Amino acid sequence: MSLNPQAGRAAARVAEHGAPSTFAGLAAATSRIASHGCAGKAAAARAVFDAMPRRDAVAWNAMLTAYARADQPRAALALFARMRVAPDAFSITAALSAASALRCPAAGVQLHARLLRLGLRAALPVGNALVAMYARCAREDDAARAFREMRERNALSWCSLLNAYVASSRMKLAQELFDEMPAASSVAWNTLLTGYSRSSNAKKCFLVFNKMRVSGISCDDATLCILIDACTELPYPSTGFAVHKIAVQSGWNAVPEVSNSLISFYSKFSLLDHAVKIFKSMESRTVVSWNSLIDAYTRLGHIEQAAVLFRSAPETNVISWTAMIGGFARNGYAEEALALFTKILAEKNMQPDHFTLGAVLHASATAAYLTSGRMIHACAFQRGFASYLYVANSLMAMYAKCGDVEGASNIFNDVLQKDLVSWNTMLFGFAINGWANEALAMYETMLSHDVCPDEVTFAGLLTGCSHCGLLDQGRAFFESMVSVHRLKPSPEHLASVLDMYARSGNIKKAIEMLDQYSDTVQPHISDMREALLSAYSSGNLDVRIGRSVGSSMVLMEPEKDAGYVMLSNLLCAIGQWTEAEQVRRTMSEHGVKKSPGCSWIQVMGAIKVFVSGGQELNSIECDIIHLLDDEMRSTMHRCIVGQDMDREGNPT
Repeated sequence: MSLNPQAGRAAARVAEHGAPSTFAGLAAATSRIASHGCAGKAAAARAVFDAMPRRDAVAWNAMLTAYARADQPRAALALFARMRVAPDAFSITAALSAASALRCPAAGVQLHARLLRLGLRAALPVGNALVAMYARCAREDDAARAFREMRERNALSWCSLLNAYVASSRMKLAQELFDEMPAASSVAWNTLLTGYSRSSNAKKCFLVFNKMRVSGISCDDATLCILIDACTELPYPSTGFAVHKIAVQSGWNAVPEVSNSLISFYSKFSLLDHAVKIFKSMESRTVVSWNSLIDAYTRLGHIEQAAVLFRSAPETNVISWTAMIGGFARNGYAEEALALFTKILAEKNMQPDHFTLGAVLHASATAAYLTSGRMIHACAFQRGFASYLYVANSLMAMYAKCGDVEGASNIFNDVLQKDLVSWNTMLFGFAINGWANEALAMYETMLSHDVCPDEVTFAGLLTGCSHCGLLDQGRAFFESMVSVHRLKPSPEHLASVLDMYARSGNIKKAIEMLDQYSDTVQPHISDMREALLSAYSSGNLDVRIGRSVGSSMVLMEPEKDAGYVMLSNLLCAIGQWTEAEQVRRTMSEHGVKKSPGCSWIQVMGAIKVFVSGGQELNSIECDIIHLLDDEMRSTMHRCIVGQDMDREGNPT
């Protein structure tokens, strides 16, 4: 009489363990391990496992499965290494899955060698697990080799290798493999679509989508999310509108993930009303839904609405807090960003990650809060994030913008694996603090390490040359950027070059450059002309050109104060007091007020802001001002005295 597979395995276990009572105890214990594993209680399952007097392969496999369900791949690999029975195909598959979850190719290679010795290579689940492991570990060539060696393949086999090629951005190989597939499932189509979307090839992504529809495969929620993400790379939102229509017609817009993607899409194109409408229409919102709209508000400058939404969210996670901290920082609310960071540190079930630290470091950098920045640095070091490249680059930027160039340099030197952002951040740090020679030396070192400069690199170099009056070097860098590196000048690059020309007295050349790149600077033409006038020194005045530039600024933007103020200052500098007064009177008649100057000081952890125009000051603030005034006068006196002494200290 033939036995079914389950009866056959039971008979084998009875034969192996002898008396039925022994087998019953083993089976009962294994059943409890499996039960605990299904409930995600790995510790309870391990307690039963450790108490077993004898264990067979089924018991070991049950424990491996329990660790897998509890998302404890490291424990699964450790258990596999201790197996006292010969592993079977199930054991090897579980171990390969653990190595895949850990993205540990070294463990995967060892398991590969072992399964070959055990003769388990032919099993389809083992082959699939092997391909998936190499794919997850970014070893696509090894994944392809394992795939080609499989005697039998199914849809999972093909999709695993396809995913390996997509993850490594090898889209040509991915397309060739896809074309070889005997039958492409919706998972395969979505994987290929993901590859083209992530490689910013939206056009190809939609061509593949059209082929998918022609082949009779219906789109699902995953397909629509991929397409919506691809639409964010397009210059116009019209294609996204079409995808939104498909989502509504197919009913997939009711799925939270699709709505979340649509919120992000509309916020990217500054269509906040559409994003809010989708959010309000959602029957079921996830924490991602709330985070998407919070991020949309902050990116479009609606920080108050973002704060209200953040406080009203039924559930938040570290991404919510990071979005809010980053939003405060980007919109000039540094103190609020730091205060929120302090709150997250006090949360019991919420811990900041490296992205949170980067966001709050940006707040310290923009407001030049060096003391706060150092405290965040200590926090990053204590939590083990200081060595993360993203955090290290943020620390560099913070120290540099706060004027602590030495602190930024120390961070830079401690980074072992520097990326382009690291080099640019340090170069910019030197440049903005007036260390032009160090910035130029950093550029040469960067080239010697075969790091290719980009637009940011040259922006830093031109800034350094501009601040220190290095016209010849700045002009050479600009020409190299355009002719050698084939980079298109941005308004920021042109502003630095214009500033260099203006400060050197070559205002005519500056105007010629402004006209040459008129298309590039057109949206920023007012800022460019303002830069020219502000760079005018009393020793380099060209009254005719100065009048022309100032007058054109007033005509182009009569509602802004810059043209009036710059023209008035120019006239004052050449002694034309009556005309200067007339410009001020015209400014007043148009209802234009000069933007007040602003400065701030941090004393004993408190920030005090001073705005020109006069505000009531208390006695402590008056004392601070008098103290600063005395210090400045003392410093000036020492400088004057020093200039009146010769090298031997005798009066000259």
